[in-house]
Amino acid sequence: MNTTNEVTRTERGWSGHFIAASRCLFRRNTLLVYNNIHIVVSTVGNYQPNLNTHTSEEIGPNRYFETMVFKAKHDGTYWDADVKNEIGFESPWELSNDVDGNQVNQMHEDVVTEITNKLLVGEIV
Repeated sequence: MNTTNEVTRTERGWSGHFIAASRCLFRRNTLLVYNNIHIVVSTVGNYQPNLNTHTSEEIGPNRYFETMVFKAKHDGTYWDADVKNEIGFESPWELSNDVDGNQVNQMHEDVVTEITNKLLVGEIV
C-alpha cells in the first residue's frame, strides 16, 4: 500500500492488452499504484501477424498503435490489466503507421501523466 502522496510507477516487460500482442514489435505496460488502486497503462503496435514478411498491419480501424488503460486485478504473482474494467481518458490514444518509436513512447507517457494526475486528485477510485 502506498502511504505517501506519490504514485508508484513500474515499467513491465510484457503487453497489457491485445490478444495478438506477441506479434506486436512495440509493447509497453506501465503499472501505476496509488493508495491501493492499481492501474495498467498498455500500449501496443507495429503488429506483424506474419513475422517472416516484416509487414505491419492495423491493430484496429486506421491505427497501427494504441494505448488503453485498465484497472488491475491481482493474478497470481502480478497485478495485470482487468480488460473488463477499462478506464477512459482524454489524451490521444491511437497512431497511424507513419510514426516512429519516439512518438509512440510520447503517446504512452502522455496517458501515464494524465492517469497519474487523475489518481492524485481522486478522479479514479
